[in-house]
Amino acid sequence: MADRYPPIEPYDHGMLDAGDGNLVYWEVCGNPDGKPALVVHGGPGGGCSPGHRQYFDPDRYRVVLFDQRNCGRSTPHASDPAADMSLNTTEHLLSDMELLREHLGVDRWLLFGGSWGSTLILAYAERHPERVSEIVIPSVTMTRRSEIDWLYRGVGRFFPEEWERFRDGVPEADRDGDLLAAYSRLMEDPDPRVRARAAADWCAWEDAVISLEPNGVPNAYSDSPPDDLLALVRICAHYFSHGAWLEEGALLRDAGRLAGIPAVLIHGRLDLSGPAGTAWELARAWPDAKLVIVDDSGHTGSDAMRSEILGALDRFARR
Repeated sequence: MADRYPPIEPYDHGMLDAGDGNLVYWEVCGNPDGKPALVVHGGPGGGCSPGHRQYFDPDRYRVVLFDQRNCGRSTPHASDPAADMSLNTTEHLLSDMELLREHLGVDRWLLFGGSWGSTLILAYAERHPERVSEIVIPSVTMTRRSEIDWLYRGVGRFFPEEWERFRDGVPEADRDGDLLAAYSRLMEDPDPRVRARAAADWCAWEDAVISLEPNGVPNAYSDSPPDDLLALVRICAHYFSHGAWLEEGALLRDAGRLAGIPAVLIHGRLDLSGPAGTAWELARAWPDAKLVIVDDSGHTGSDAMRSEILGALDRFARR
């Protein structure tokens, strides 16, 4: 299996003024004259990590990473109840990405990211195809309401006890309704104990869903630092209760706009969070995309998935 590249530090970083008091953290590493690439992290609200840098050959890539609004090192942080979530939508994030591209003087860049990151990548590329050279997506999702319903209700058939605890984390009157909207309201509660309990219940459910993955890590979500956990759940509940402000099925419907953009879609066959059917649908609608199904991987990846990611990025580095 291919190993990731050695750890590397940014040669430049800053805070992008995105307006309305929002500052978006960004960093650049690798070769200043290399092929531009943008890392789009998951969550939403997960933040980028040093490990993301290591997927790229530092001699060939100019790698840009950023923390999406209100998470990671961006401010204000969503763990602060005063952070205004109405200023954090998919439309805001797409604007931030374009603002960052212009700020860094990038003409076209490769886009890399999975899970929620893949949704944001697809939305950006369909809007700005002329700004995208290639795309690499591990763990494909389009954040359709049907996918959201699967993750927070449908997959409960495999984990009935854990799902019941997740459902019972909201007030009784909300348990047969929109659970995600109920969690979103809890994450806006002025009582920090209410917010902390809701975040813990949410992450316990996320941990349950990935618990069967052969390469998974126990408590992968719950063991996050407290402020990061609060931000993740607050932003996730905010986005998913609004269907990420995307028209249902629009990203798949408009996949024709991606024509001419080479892509590799890499998905774990054992991904219960987002079954491989979503990646299959997208690949059928996007002739320039190659789909790779990794048999031993779930949503959290595996050595084989890492090898496929590195191989794709190394091949695109030569284009």
